[in-house]
Amino acid sequence: MNAPQIPGAAGPDVPAGMKQLDFMGFMEVNGPLWGRLDPEDGLPVMGFRVEPRHCNPMQICHGGMLMTFADMLLGFTCVVAAGGRKFLPTVNLAGDYVGPAPLGSWVEGKGRLVRSTRNLGFAETLITADGAPCLRASGIMKIPAQESREADILQLFR
Repeated sequence: MNAPQIPGAAGPDVPAGMKQLDFMGFMEVNGPLWGRLDPEDGLPVMGFRVEPRHCNPMQICHGGMLMTFADMLLGFTCVVAAGGRKFLPTVNLAGDYVGPAPLGSWVEGKGRLVRSTRNLGFAETLITADGAPCLRASGIMKIPAQESREADILQLFR
């Protein structure tokens, strides 16, 4: 008999230390995504297991899912630079598919903050599937004005 699964806890198919990120709307339907904050620099590390619903007819993760994942990862990377309290909409997202992410593979990425200004955050990542590169992506996120609504965005990772 299997042990009961604790909601939000990493299972046997998710690397240790990852926490399920609870979203509503679009990502609730397309997830689950998993994440943690790197203890060395506080930047997010995120991942997901490629399921049949993520795949194209060749049983490879659809490029749209990979770009959605990159958008979330790069957005959270810039959120850290902006203090973790504001949602940052995407201004630009670019990617190069450099390898496949087959059905069942663990897709993971860690963002790197390139630069942050008063109004924009610039980040990049190399996303892997079972350790092999599958997507190189970069993004620009808009840092909203001080008077915009705030929330503890990074609480998703805690």
